Amino acid sequence: MRLLLDTHTFLWFVTASPKLSAEAEDVIRASGNRLLLSVASVWETAIKQNLGRLPIPEPLDSFIPEHLRTNRIALLPIQLRHTFAVARLPLHHRDPFDRLLVAQAISESIPVVSADGVFDAYSVRRLW
Repeated sequence: MRLLLDTHTFLWFVTASPKLSAEAEDVIRASGNRLLLSVASVWETAIKQNLGRLPIPEPLDSFIPEHLRTNRIALLPIQLRHTFAVARLPLHHRDPFDRLLVAQAISESIPVVSADGVFDAYSVRRLW
């Protein structure tokens, strides 16, 4: 099964945070699953790091690629159809990064691994 990792899920997983639920960790570690991280999550991480709101233990341009490689996580590019899907979403939530993740999950028919209950307002399957 393909799974889209929310930004915090990716960060909590690669830093072994106790905030990551046992169920989320199990589904991420399951060998048959294909893990995806949206380019939007990388963008969000870069912005939050630049604002000083997200401490990353090493430079982002080495941190992200290293953890993608070692944890078998593929990047999900932002496609034109994903942006058009954002325009069709109801305004349950205004965070642009979460809205893009919702649009990608809907467009790609994949669940999101996230602690954020805002995804439940949309027609997205959320695992946590």
